[in-house]
Amino acid sequence: MDEEQLLPRHQYHHQDPIDTSLLVSLYVGHFLARWGARMWEFSVGLYMINVWPDSLLMAAAYGVVESASTTLFGPFVGQWIDNSTYPKVLRIWLITQNLSFIIAGVTVVGLLISPDLRITNVTAFTLLVVLTNLSGALAVLSTLAGTILIEREWVVVISEGHSSNLLTTMNSRIRRIDLICKLFAPVVTGFIISFVSLIASAASLAIWNIVSVFLQYWLLNSVYKGIPALQERSKKRGPKSTIATQHEHASSSTSQEQLIQHHDTEDLSEDVSSSNPIVRKFIRMFSNSSFIRAWRVYLQQDVVLPGVSLALLYFTVLSFGTLMTATLEWDGIPVYIIGMGRGISAIIGISATFLYPSMETRISTLRTGLWSIWSQWACLLVCVGSIWVKNNTTSAYLLMAGVAASRLGLWTFDLSVIQQMQDQVSESDRAVVGGVQNSIQSFWDLMTYIMGLLISNPEDFWKLILVSFWLVTIASIMYSVHIYRVRKHLFHFDKLLMLFRRCV
Repeated sequence: MDEEQLLPRHQYHHQDPIDTSLLVSLYVGHFLARWGARMWEFSVGLYMINVWPDSLLMAAAYGVVESASTTLFGPFVGQWIDNSTYPKVLRIWLITQNLSFIIAGVTVVGLLISPDLRITNVTAFTLLVVLTNLSGALAVLSTLAGTILIEREWVVVISEGHSSNLLTTMNSRIRRIDLICKLFAPVVTGFIISFVSLIASAASLAIWNIVSVFLQYWLLNSVYKGIPALQERSKKRGPKSTIATQHEHASSSTSQEQLIQHHDTEDLSEDVSSSNPIVRKFIRMFSNSSFIRAWRVYLQQDVVLPGVSLALLYFTVLSFGTLMTATLEWDGIPVYIIGMGRGISAIIGISATFLYPSMETRISTLRTGLWSIWSQWACLLVCVGSIWVKNNTTSAYLLMAGVAASRLGLWTFDLSVIQQMQDQVSESDRAVVGGVQNSIQSFWDLMTYIMGLLISNPEDFWKLILVSFWLVTIASIMYSVHIYRVRKHLFHFDKLLMLFRRCV
């Protein structure tokens, strides 16, 4: 079967051109929301390594709380979005995200003002740490809601009825905005930390969210009110749009599959707990819970392997994340250099948003993913090689170089998988699948931080590098298996042979 036959054939009907000013408002609103999130993402590891020096313990503990919250509640966020109107999601998302970052910024200031607080007042120290962790986790959950709303819902709805290239273009621009924030937010924050103070950077985070929340809402609300397609789609949403009612309109084969699974679950519960009605009732309640139904919806999709492959890439310290940032600072790399390194990494990632549309047009979405994930794997070989470099500074710079170079493949692969999900997942399942996908990604992110807790000595960071590299290898193989299942081959060896003969 051809890969093109697996993609849905959209029947485009004429739509009035989209007002450019509305698209600009969408992009600017998204930029403002992502900037605050990227500021926190970069600086939280630096805050934690200063709160508890010479150990990755606090940084890893925060990562565990953040990732665990998304792993557990990600599917529920997707279902809540499915059952809520767009204006409701927009309001709750922006209020929760910005308020959480404000609280996090204030509590971090409290921790940094009194560096000896963990010794002089354990109760106050514990309270501030708990508040920082919980507010950061809540901010990430609300950011997830915004990501699903903008990237998985609005972009698709806005592009419907227009040229098929519009979806690819909007996906690339939205990802480009995120990477621009990933570029400049750490640079700005790094300079504030290096030339002013950590306290000033935490205060600036809180001030940014206080000032920008009103502008974010005004811009994104104007997009909703200005595009009739969003208003029409929002009217169809609400409490009645549950997963169960949505799947009543699914294909007969899917319905039969779900029915068989339901009977299998009941049979299993009866076999296991035939003598215990309380256990049987508990098993039935669990198997029919919204959490399990969301996973069933996800596992029925054709894009499971690409989704899991993308999620495995989150089990890594080979990014300018909390653990690697804290380790680089421990190695003596200046914070502003780390910020600039992260910025260069983001520039390379931004180039992926220009490369992807061209590759997708020339070699298809599927093959773009194949080439990109293996190019990421090849660049990370530099990081593995840095382990055996004796000079710590040189090793650190090689590590940063390998990570930065790999971003081209990573973000191209990310765009490829997102577009496969947009094309192949039905409208009724889109938010649920997005929630579960982010939950899986956060689970592997959680595993990274658990590894950081187990291997908390920065001197042993090389062990985390090797584990991360092997996970990227497994992800690359899994996606290759998916490509082979769909296309029945990986490469056109005859064309490669002809190219080789021409070169010779």
